[in-house]
Amino acid sequence: MYKIKHMNLLEQMKKHTFMVADTGDFERIHAYQPKDATTNPTLILRAAKLPTYQHLIEEVKRSYADLPTTDKMDHLLVKFGMEILNIIPGRVSTEIDAELSFDIEDSVTRARKIIDLYKANGVNKDRVLIKIAATWEGIQSAKILETEGIHCNLTLVFNLPQALACAESKVTLISPFVGRITDWYKKSLGDQWDDASMSGINDPGVKSVTNIYNYLKYHDFKTEIMGASFRNIEQITSLAGCDLLTVSPELLDQLQKTDGEIRPKLSFLAAKNMSFEPIMIDEKAFRQLMNDDPMATEKLAEGIRNFKNDIVLLAELLES
Repeated sequence: MYKIKHMNLLEQMKKHTFMVADTGDFERIHAYQPKDATTNPTLILRAAKLPTYQHLIEEVKRSYADLPTTDKMDHLLVKFGMEILNIIPGRVSTEIDAELSFDIEDSVTRARKIIDLYKANGVNKDRVLIKIAATWEGIQSAKILETEGIHCNLTLVFNLPQALACAESKVTLISPFVGRITDWYKKSLGDQWDDASMSGINDPGVKSVTNIYNYLKYHDFKTEIMGASFRNIEQITSLAGCDLLTVSPELLDQLQKTDGEIRPKLSFLAAKNMSFEPIMIDEKAFRQLMNDDPMATEKLAEGIRNFKNDIVLLAELLES
């Protein structure tokens, strides 16, 4: 008698969505066999403090001792990216300095430099996504880079206006956040927050990504949608069918250890059967719509501040 093999949630998710590892700790990527991997300053800082990766820090300090700190930082980010690309079959996202989130010219220059560093190490630019915060200036930087064949991942996306501005700029991929949106509503609603009625498909973060997915698919935008920033596995399974989801090793492990059945919640065909009036988005409309959305405004600003702080700490590690 044959035993029926039951697939865990991670195996089932992979049937509907490309799963991406959200970590700078490449030693932990092996177990989950993701397609892509994403990093950010916080994740790289966390990994850089581990004994396993001290040799990368020391190698950068030794090999590039005479270079400015920003150059050392780029070499370190690329070294982590290179290690990750040796493990995964797809792409790695490497983030430029959050200090440049409002500077188009310097963002473009920094992105080109990172791509050149990858090229010097034999990595084709199609395997790298330059990660930039989805400010208006960040989106315009990505628009320029995409015309040069440099693919971008616009991060810290919290609402449809950001997503739409990215899609109209023909950005390769966007990372709309889930958990940070939910965090904001939990704090804002206080005692009025109800876990039972505001979880699963009714979770505010899940609803935001669902709306972005359906709008962009309905209007035939080619930009890939990668849900990010998850707090629990229910948020992840509630977005089954999204183009990609980037998930921490801790939650990938939970998915791998959990049995259950998953049915896709998002699909291109379902989105095409909906109806969405087109939204016109230029700089004026973008800034007005962001101003009208306190959650998106606050979380975008907070995300940039936190990444800037972690870049400073990473720089201290390189100069210590």
